[in-house]
Amino acid sequence: MLRIPEWTPALKPQPQDLVDAILKRRGGTMINLDKALLWSEPLARAWNVYLGAVRSGLPTSRKLRELGICTVALLTGAVYEYKHHAPDFLTAGGNQAELDALNELVKSDARRPVAHPALGTVEQLVIQYAAQMTLDVKVSDALFASLREHFDTTELVELTSAIATYNMVARFLVALGVTPE
Repeated sequence: MLRIPEWTPALKPQPQDLVDAILKRRGGTMINLDKALLWSEPLARAWNVYLGAVRSGLPTSRKLRELGICTVALLTGAVYEYKHHAPDFLTAGGNQAELDALNELVKSDARRPVAHPALGTVEQLVIQYAAQMTLDVKVSDALFASLREHFDTTELVELTSAIATYNMVARFLVALGVTPE
Protein backbone atom coordinates (compact mmCIF):
# COMPACT_ATOMS: atom_id res chain seq x y z
CA MET A 1 0.00 0.00 0.00
CA LEU A 2 1.37 3.39 -0.99
CA ARG A 3 2.27 5.34 2.16
CA ILE A 4 2.05 8.71 0.43
CA PRO A 5 -0.71 10.16 -1.75
CA GLU A 6 -0.50 9.23 -5.42
CA TRP A 7 0.93 12.21 -7.27
CA THR A 8 -1.36 14.11 -9.61
CA PRO A 9 -0.78 17.47 -11.32
CA ALA A 10 -3.58 18.91 -9.21
CA LEU A 11 -1.86 17.94 -5.94
CA LYS A 12 1.66 19.03 -6.91
CA PRO A 13 2.03 20.76 -10.28
CA GLN A 14 5.27 19.94 -12.09
CA PRO A 15 6.77 21.49 -15.21
CA GLN A 16 5.35 19.92 -18.36
CA ASP A 17 8.84 19.31 -19.78
CA LEU A 18 9.59 17.04 -16.81
CA VAL A 19 6.33 15.11 -17.15
CA ASP A 20 6.91 14.79 -20.91
CA ALA A 21 10.48 13.52 -20.39
CA ILE A 22 9.25 10.84 -17.98
CA LEU A 23 6.45 9.82 -20.34
CA LYS A 24 8.90 9.64 -23.24
CA ARG A 25 11.28 7.36 -21.32
CA ARG A 26 8.36 5.16 -20.25
CA GLY A 27 6.85 4.87 -23.72
CA GLY A 28 3.87 7.10 -22.94
CA THR A 29 2.67 5.60 -19.65
CA MET A 30 3.58 6.80 -16.20
CA ILE A 31 4.15 4.07 -13.62
CA ASN A 32 3.60 4.20 -9.85
CA LEU A 33 7.30 4.81 -9.19
CA ASP A 34 7.13 7.97 -11.32
CA LYS A 35 4.08 9.13 -9.39
CA ALA A 36 6.01 8.83 -6.14
CA LEU A 37 9.06 10.61 -7.54
CA LEU A 38 7.04 13.51 -8.93
CA TRP A 39 6.51 14.85 -5.42
CA SER A 40 10.04 16.27 -5.85
CA GLU A 41 10.95 18.00 -9.10
CA PRO A 42 14.75 17.83 -8.64
CA LEU A 43 14.60 14.18 -7.65
CA ALA A 44 12.29 13.21 -10.52
CA ARG A 45 14.52 15.04 -13.06
CA ALA A 46 17.75 13.49 -11.85
CA TRP A 47 16.22 10.02 -11.43
CA ASN A 48 14.80 10.07 -14.96
CA VAL A 49 18.17 10.85 -16.51
CA TYR A 50 20.30 8.63 -14.28
CA LEU A 51 18.02 5.59 -14.26
CA GLY A 52 17.51 5.96 -17.99
CA ALA A 53 21.27 5.67 -18.45
CA VAL A 54 21.58 2.67 -16.12
CA ARG A 55 18.61 0.88 -17.71
CA SER A 56 19.35 1.46 -21.38
CA GLY A 57 22.52 3.46 -21.86
CA LEU A 58 25.18 1.03 -20.69
CA PRO A 59 26.85 -1.37 -23.14
CA THR A 60 27.49 -4.05 -20.49
CA SER A 61 25.24 -7.10 -20.91
CA ARG A 62 21.62 -6.11 -20.29
CA LYS A 63 20.81 -9.70 -19.36
CA LEU A 64 23.41 -9.72 -16.59
CA ARG A 65 22.42 -6.26 -15.35
CA GLU A 66 18.78 -7.38 -15.17
CA LEU A 67 19.83 -10.58 -13.37
CA GLY A 68 21.63 -8.46 -10.77
CA ILE A 69 18.58 -6.19 -10.46
CA CYS A 70 16.25 -9.18 -10.01
CA THR A 71 18.56 -10.51 -7.32
CA VAL A 72 18.38 -7.20 -5.47
CA ALA A 73 14.59 -7.13 -5.81
CA LEU A 74 14.15 -10.61 -4.35
CA LEU A 75 16.62 -10.06 -1.50
CA THR A 76 15.05 -6.75 -0.45
CA GLY A 77 11.43 -7.79 -0.88
CA ALA A 78 10.90 -5.19 -3.60
CA VAL A 79 8.03 -6.96 -5.36
CA TYR A 80 7.47 -3.92 -7.59
CA GLU A 81 11.07 -4.03 -8.82
CA TYR A 82 10.95 -7.76 -9.53
CA LYS A 83 7.63 -7.44 -11.38
CA HIS A 84 9.17 -4.85 -13.71
CA HIS A 85 12.60 -6.43 -14.17
CA ALA A 86 11.93 -10.17 -14.47
CA PRO A 87 10.23 -9.61 -17.87
CA ASP A 88 13.16 -7.38 -18.91
CA PHE A 89 15.57 -10.17 -17.97
CA LEU A 90 13.63 -12.56 -20.22
CA THR A 91 13.53 -10.02 -23.06
CA ALA A 92 17.30 -9.54 -22.71
CA GLY A 93 17.97 -13.24 -23.33
CA GLY A 94 17.39 -14.82 -19.95
CA ASN A 95 15.00 -17.70 -19.46
CA GLN A 96 12.45 -18.83 -16.89
CA ALA A 97 14.68 -21.67 -15.64
CA GLU A 98 17.30 -19.06 -14.69
CA LEU A 99 14.70 -16.98 -12.83
CA ASP A 100 13.49 -20.10 -11.04
CA ALA A 101 17.08 -20.91 -10.06
CA LEU A 102 17.55 -17.34 -8.80
CA ASN A 103 14.43 -17.68 -6.65
CA GLU A 104 15.83 -20.91 -5.18
CA LEU A 105 19.23 -19.37 -4.48
CA VAL A 106 17.90 -16.31 -2.67
CA LYS A 107 15.89 -18.56 -0.36
CA SER A 108 19.14 -20.16 0.79
CA ASP A 109 22.26 -18.00 0.79
CA ALA A 110 23.00 -16.46 -2.59
CA ARG A 111 26.13 -14.81 -1.17
CA ARG A 112 27.99 -18.11 -1.30
CA PRO A 113 29.09 -19.94 -4.44
CA VAL A 114 26.47 -22.58 -5.22
CA ALA A 115 26.40 -24.38 -8.53
CA HIS A 116 22.97 -24.59 -10.14
CA PRO A 117 22.42 -26.52 -13.37
CA ALA A 118 20.17 -23.81 -14.84
CA LEU A 119 22.83 -21.11 -14.42
CA GLY A 120 26.13 -20.57 -16.15
CA THR A 121 29.27 -19.63 -14.27
CA VAL A 122 28.96 -15.93 -15.06
CA GLU A 123 25.29 -15.82 -14.04
CA GLN A 124 26.14 -17.50 -10.72
CA LEU A 125 28.89 -14.93 -10.11
CA VAL A 126 26.53 -12.02 -10.84
CA ILE A 127 23.93 -13.39 -8.41
CA GLN A 128 26.58 -13.89 -5.74
CA TYR A 129 27.95 -10.39 -6.36
CA ALA A 130 24.51 -8.77 -6.13
CA ALA A 131 23.76 -10.75 -2.96
CA GLN A 132 27.00 -9.72 -1.26
CA MET A 133 26.53 -6.09 -2.29
CA THR A 134 22.93 -6.08 -1.08
CA LEU A 135 23.24 -8.03 2.16
CA ASP A 136 26.82 -7.36 3.26
CA VAL A 137 27.79 -4.25 1.27
CA LYS A 138 31.37 -5.55 1.33
CA VAL A 139 32.27 -8.00 -1.44
CA SER A 140 34.80 -10.75 -0.80
CA ASP A 141 38.18 -10.49 -2.51
CA ALA A 142 37.76 -14.02 -3.85
CA LEU A 143 34.47 -13.19 -5.56
CA PHE A 144 35.85 -9.97 -7.02
CA ALA A 145 38.86 -11.83 -8.39
CA SER A 146 36.50 -14.32 -10.05
CA LEU A 147 34.49 -11.49 -11.57
CA ARG A 148 37.69 -9.94 -12.99
CA GLU A 149 38.27 -13.17 -14.93
CA HIS A 150 35.02 -12.55 -16.85
CA PHE A 151 34.60 -8.77 -16.97
CA ASP A 152 36.82 -5.87 -17.95
CA THR A 153 37.02 -2.77 -15.75
CA THR A 154 34.26 -0.87 -17.55
CA GLU A 155 31.93 -3.85 -17.33
CA LEU A 156 32.64 -4.22 -13.61
CA VAL A 157 31.92 -0.55 -13.01
CA GLU A 158 28.67 -0.71 -14.99
CA LEU A 159 27.47 -3.96 -13.41
CA THR A 160 28.30 -2.62 -9.95
CA SER A 161 26.48 0.61 -10.71
CA ALA A 162 23.33 -1.23 -11.83
CA ILE A 163 23.28 -3.38 -8.70
CA ALA A 164 23.99 -0.42 -6.40
CA THR A 165 21.42 1.76 -8.15
CA TYR A 166 18.69 -0.82 -7.84
CA ASN A 167 19.48 -1.29 -4.16
CA MET A 168 18.57 2.42 -3.89
CA VAL A 169 15.42 1.88 -5.97
CA ALA A 170 14.38 -1.12 -3.86
CA ARG A 171 14.76 0.80 -0.65
CA PHE A 172 12.75 3.73 -2.04
CA LEU A 173 9.96 1.43 -3.24
CA VAL A 174 9.74 -0.64 -0.07
CA ALA A 175 9.95 2.31 2.35
CA LEU A 176 7.18 4.21 0.56
CA GLY A 177 5.08 1.11 -0.10
CA VAL A 178 4.99 1.61 -3.88
CA THR A 179 2.93 -1.23 -5.29
CA PRO A 180 2.87 -2.72 -8.79
CA GLU A 181 0.45 -1.24 -11.29
